[in-house]
Formats: sequence, structure tokens, C-alpha cells
Amino acid sequence: MRDIRVFTNQPLAVDAEVLLEENSAHHLTTVLRLKTGAAIVLFNGTGGEYHAILGQVTGKQTQVLITGFTETNRESPLYISLGIGLSRGDRMDWVIQKATEVGVAEITPLFTARSEVRLKGDRADKKIQHWRKIAINACEQCYRNIPPIINAPTSPDLWFHALTTDKKLVLHHRSENTVTDLRNQQVNSTSLLIGPEGGLTDAEISSSLHSGFEPLTIGPRVFRTETAPIVAITLLQSLWGDFS
Repeated sequence: MRDIRVFTNQPLAVDAEVLLEENSAHHLTTVLRLKTGAAIVLFNGTGGEYHAILGQVTGKQTQVLITGFTETNRESPLYISLGIGLSRGDRMDWVIQKATEVGVAEITPLFTARSEVRLKGDRADKKIQHWRKIAINACEQCYRNIPPIINAPTSPDLWFHALTTDKKLVLHHRSENTVTDLRNQQVNSTSLLIGPEGGLTDAEISSSLHSGFEPLTIGPRVFRTETAPIVAITLLQSLWGDFS
């Protein structure tokens, strides 16, 4: 039977008793119908996971007793920072969920020339919190203990300026450079730039190249904007990460 894994923002320690957040408590006791004494696993993004037992349920509050700690690390040795053009509908939700599952460390939505989504103010704040919740839920499912960083949307140029990774790659279907050309390189961290529907403009590609990005193709077929990052991250994890 799979572990029932729950993320919490609280500090955790063995032998401590904690009250779960309302949403988590509701899911455990109302949706999953767990009873007092049921075993769960807690994690809070600081590394490792805590074994706990469901305790008293009072109204909307659920108490758990932490009984043990396992210093389990399922993070890839390759730090991948994904910058992706904002897309319409639920495409970004899908990208964040699946990129989390394949081990991305950081995601930055980008306001590119062909992005048809414009976020600001309260709407932007709510969307960021929504994306972070998707990433946390994906971590609960895929057994990661450290959720990826979900940054606020920004411009490509500001993202370029903030990067400190060893390698910087931009997906470009007209490039002749393939993953095979990268095999002899030793890389611990890489940035990956991918456009929205319609792709990046020539000016954006040129700007990325001037910022030290290398063009990369991931095959003869053109992928949808929500498929391309998953394929690319998987290839990079196979090359430098933990998929080998």
C-alpha cells in the first residue's frame, strides 16, 4: 500500500504533536476517511520525511503525533531551472505538475511576446499560490520531499539576468545541436528556456543567445508547449541527473 503523504508548512520534530492545516485535515478525515491511529508521512520542504500517527479529530482540526524521521533524499543531483512562456488555459498547471514529477527544481513563468496571458495584482498572487499548490500535490504523489520553487512571472530579460546555472539552454526547433552533443560535458545545474504557444520570437531567441544560452533541439517533431518541457527535462535528467 502506498504511503499517505501530506505536506505541511510547520516545523516538524520527532515526538512533537502538530495540528494539520484545514485542507489537509479535511482530505485525510473526510475524503480518505482515516481514523485515529492511521499512519501518514509528513514533509515540510526542508528535507527528509516524518512518520506520524493520526490522533484526535475535533471539528476541523486534526492532531498528529510524529513518531520518526527518515533522511530520505529523492532530489536530482541536476538542478534544473525552467523558464517557460505563459500559456492559456490549464497548460501551465499541466507543465508544473509534470515538471515536478520529473524533477525540476525551479519554474519561472515568463511574459513573452506571444504569451496571451497577462497576470498582475491579486490575480497574479492567486495564480502563483495555485501553481505552488499543484507542485506540492505532485510532490505528495511522486514522493519528493522538497517542492520546486515557483517564482512570480517575469520578463525573459530579468530572468536571464538572475541566472547562475552552469549551463543555459533554449529549445529551438531549427537548431542542429542535440542532446548527444552535450554528453561529454559535466553539468550540475542548467537553465532551460521554452516558449509559449507559437514559440519564442526571433528577437527573444537572439536575446537568449546574447545572454549565454545555447540552442538545442529535442528531435524532428514539434512539441506542444506543455509537452516540450517534460521531454526536455527527461532527456537532461538522463544525461546529467538521476534517470541514468
